[in-house]
Amino acid sequence: MVKDIIILGSTGSIGESTLKVLRNNKKKFKIKLLSTNNKIQQIYEQAIEFNVKTVVIYNKNKFHNFKKLFIKKKIKVFFNIDEALEKAKKKVYFSISAISGIEGLGPTLEIIKYSKNLGIANKESIICGWKFIQKELKKNKTKFIPLDSEHFSISTLLENENFKNIKKIYLTASGGPFLNKQLNDIHNINPKFALKHPNWKMGKKISIDSATMMNKIFEVIEAKKIFNLDINLFDIVIHPKSYIHAIVHFKTGLIKMLAHDTTMEIPIINSLFKKKENFVFNNKDFEYSNLNGVNFLKPDTKNFPLLKLLNYKFNNTYFEIILVTINDNLVNLYLEKSINYISIHQLLIKLLKKPYFTKYYNRSPKNINQIKNMVSRVKKYLLKCSELNEKINKKKYS
Repeated sequence: MVKDIIILGSTGSIGESTLKVLRNNKKKFKIKLLSTNNKIQQIYEQAIEFNVKTVVIYNKNKFHNFKKLFIKKKIKVFFNIDEALEKAKKKVYFSISAISGIEGLGPTLEIIKYSKNLGIANKESIICGWKFIQKELKKNKTKFIPLDSEHFSISTLLENENFKNIKKIYLTASGGPFLNKQLNDIHNINPKFALKHPNWKMGKKISIDSATMMNKIFEVIEAKKIFNLDINLFDIVIHPKSYIHAIVHFKTGLIKMLAHDTTMEIPIINSLFKKKENFVFNNKDFEYSNLNGVNFLKPDTKNFPLLKLLNYKFNNTYFEIILVTINDNLVNLYLEKSINYISIHQLLIKLLKKPYFTKYYNRSPKNINQIKNMVSRVKKYLLKCSELNEKINKKKYS
């Protein structure tokens, strides 16, 4: 039986990895819908290759400017999910939400009612809107599968385990491109060097987050929410090879680890196929050398000061939304060379302590519109922020 698939954010790195998996399994899966924001030519080529008849383009201007291109190929093009799927008679087998940034939360919530299974690879959606996602999952009886390699690994390791027996869960971090550098030595480092991740091919924003360790902090927050565990049960260890993705230490004395090659295709294909189904990812033999000299390291706050953020509480308040939005803006400013590398760390920690923001840390958004409003409020504040404006365009890059 051919299973139907929806991919939100098909033109991003996770979307492309999903298409690689489906390219080798065309007889088992059929793509029902693809979506993008800006990459029109790419999604057009994807739709032609996989014979996809429905496309969603979220950018309103590009939707209007390019819809005729798709109509000529008898591809229906829409501006939102509900419009595209309102006449759907049954749920699709699997939907993947891979839209980057907090903008992915709305489409993620929309797609749930149309899906039997939902795989999410969008940190911001889970961090900022998990309680709303949970509510929709329960309401629509949709199964949730975490697609990030770390969370997929934790989920696999905890299957059939008693959560009360968990002593510690470790998420592994590569250490990024500056693992062997002192922070003071790279405070003016050019963004082009920060983008050179040693193991993974990723987008620009997530590559900078990996360098600062913010990406791993986000993953800890995600894990806390997904598995409904105290954040103190989680820790981060640096594993430069990125071969082991999660470690669970049980009170029974047992330690379980999950390893796989540095490709997102593995958690994706293992999520698309049911546990008892037969499938082959590839025929490559196990490379023992990947486990020689595993070399786990403890990250320190001197070189990764953002790790101090894990001392905050993450209870589905406005704090998470403010954190994500400030970080997004600082990373964009760094990529534009408007601030230097060390300013990401210094300003993020400093801005989070501002009374303008702290007054919201005990309040929770009641709906997605309140999340959007907070994002807008944070952005407006940052435009007028004196500490931030003093840093802009005053730094040289090495």
